[in-house]
Amino acid sequence: MHETFANGFYRSRLWRNCRDQYAASKGGLCERCLARGLIVPGAEVHHKTRLTPENLTDPNVSTNWENLELLCEQCHHQEHRSAGARTDPDGHVAL
Repeated sequence: MHETFANGFYRSRLWRNCRDQYAASKGGLCERCLARGLIVPGAEVHHKTRLTPENLTDPNVSTNWENLELLCEQCHHQEHRSAGARTDPDGHVAL
């Protein structure tokens, strides 16, 4: 689940293609786990710089691969928990 203002973006063909291509480029593996020598499937393409209503349409933020990271459910949950966001058990941001 995502913030309401971003629902349309996350359903867009632009984002789905970007997300899928990015995940494939990382071999479908969680980047943080892989850095620790663990082989864990990635589950979420995470924006390092959080999307806001102001930057949602800025491709330097929303679809720039330098701002993306493929994470497993656990790493994604930990990322949002450390940033103060609530997440559901699957690591999706809870509204």
